[in-house]
Amino acid sequence: MGRAVGYSGVFVMRSLIARCLLPVFSLVLTTLAAAQSEYKVISVADGGTISGTVKWTGPVPHQLDFPVTKDPQICDPDGKKSVSLERLIVGPEGGVANTIVYLRNISAGKAMELPEQRRHLDQKHCHYIPHILLVPQNAELQMRSSDATLHTIHMDGAATFNLPFPFPNQIIPRTMSTPGLVNLHCNGGHVWMNAEMMVAPHPYYAVTDESGRFEFTGVPPGTYQIVAWHEGWGLAGKEQAYDVLTERTVQRPIFTEPKTWEKSVTVNANQPSTVNFAIGSK
Repeated sequence: MGRAVGYSGVFVMRSLIARCLLPVFSLVLTTLAAAQSEYKVISVADGGTISGTVKWTGPVPHQLDFPVTKDPQICDPDGKKSVSLERLIVGPEGGVANTIVYLRNISAGKAMELPEQRRHLDQKHCHYIPHILLVPQNAELQMRSSDATLHTIHMDGAATFNLPFPFPNQIIPRTMSTPGLVNLHCNGGHVWMNAEMMVAPHPYYAVTDESGRFEFTGVPPGTYQIVAWHEGWGLAGKEQAYDVLTERTVQRPIFTEPKTWEKSVTVNANQPSTVNFAIGSK
């Protein structure tokens, strides 16, 4: 079982910087994805594979938690009084989960095939499950809540929805028509709830598990830029937010900016290629 980790250190200046940079990162990713939205499906008879890992190097930061300030009987059934913010999960062998790996400059290839489970979002014990969503462009995201309390899913970035979930097990679908990054949080007072969604314009996207592994199959021969994107694992500060149910002001965590790493990879016909990323606090 992996550990959710992060580091503390709350500074007002970093809070302001993070608030400015997060929309910039979302805009950049949306722009890059939009540039690939003219992706063409072709027959790939001689495709190669790209596989590798994302591994953590150096000391592992302390776990980043946040106090449970609402609905503890639902959000904190074990009575821990705090929850993990899930910003960095490192597996037992150093693999970094929840990293989005993708090919940046591919314009043609195989038909769309992304894991079905990452286009279904549940709100359970006041957590978004899964924490990282991966939805094909023009496909539906299916959303529901397993909790008997009011949640809202507020999205900004490549999608802008604000959807209430007053009843458990009500499924609400939305089509994700614009490629790029979407930030999710709850406006129902559960301020620690956070998730990220990538709306993918082509099938060469993957989300790592605790092993840190990823793999792309059916890649047309050529040279590509491969990117590893992580949402970031630092807490920059807090901001005031509005609880729509209690009509009170609450404190929401602000996170440091996302991080990206990029490499070049050459794919030969019917041959495997390997790309490994080593990431850390430095």
